[in-house]
Amino acid sequence: MAVAHNSDISITVGLDENKVPEELTWSAPDSGVQDSKTKAAMISVWDDKAQETLRIDLWTKDMPLDQMKKYIHQNIMALGDTLERAGGEKELAQELREYAISLGEKLNVLKRG
Repeated sequence: MAVAHNSDISITVGLDENKVPEELTWSAPDSGVQDSKTKAAMISVWDDKAQETLRIDLWTKDMPLDQMKKYIHQNIMALGDTLERAGGEKELAQELREYAISLGEKLNVLKRG
């Protein structure tokens, strides 16, 4: 099957004099997003040849720790959704979500219920 359309997603990293991220913006023109400011981004790609995940974690130096904890917690929850949607692994996805809930409580981003 031939590629019918290319869609770009970009992240621009503004660095300080020590090459520490000062500002992050992202764009996804096909979704109507242009130069939207953010405090953090995680990029992961699958290297089929090496059979491993390659990652870049970015965050601005002014991102508060409480927001970073929420960000990490929500990403783990989203991984559960991906596992279920992409692989049909409903039970394992639920286990991952339960772990994320426990972690969220320990990180104080969720109230203990």
